Amino acid sequence: MKAVTKASAKVLFVLAAICLQACSPSLPNLGDVKVQIADYYQSGKYEADLNKVIDKAIPEFDNMSASDSSLVVFDIDETSLSNYEYEREVDFGYTPESWKKWLDDAKAPAIDGTKRLYDFLIKKGFKVAFITGRTEDYYTPTYNNLLYAGYTKFDTLIVRNASEGKLSALEYKSKKRVELTQKGYSIAGDVGDQYSDLDGPDHGIQVKIPNYMYIIK
Repeated sequence: MKAVTKASAKVLFVLAAICLQACSPSLPNLGDVKVQIADYYQSGKYEADLNKVIDKAIPEFDNMSASDSSLVVFDIDETSLSNYEYEREVDFGYTPESWKKWLDDAKAPAIDGTKRLYDFLIKKGFKVAFITGRTEDYYTPTYNNLLYAGYTKFDTLIVRNASEGKLSALEYKSKKRVELTQKGYSIAGDVGDQYSDLDGPDHGIQVKIPNYMYIIK
């Protein structure tokens, strides 16, 4: 009986293995993916891709005339400020405590390509607004971090308030852009690392910054 049971189990195991191999896609190893992402960011590939995006965007804005109401909206995390140092420290993970400390320290560096675009827009006469998914608890450290990173001239910094907590990123960013237009701004462009930063109404020229660390919808 044991022999029959053992043999049956063996057959079932083989059949299960065949089914798993046949029916499931080949999944990458998480450790390998982390190594690939680190290589992308540290080898110069990220900067090369980013500069292509910025080099394409600058002439598009240069062809526009900036009026007193012309505004370009910037996202913050992985668009204007880099959290790559934090991501490496937590092995591309997350804990509320470590993230809070990182935000409170307000030392995230500017993303060079984005800062280059920002400097160009300010010089050309565009106004700038920052819209972030960070909550209002982090308004002050976020404001200070923008100044620390060299973003010293902007009309407004918009953070999530308590009533907006259940909105998706797309809903929230869209709502805030509409509110800016209702205040009299004309949105000439939108810069973000997520499609949820860019999609929706009132976006103007869309500038998609590469981000292979996470997706927010």
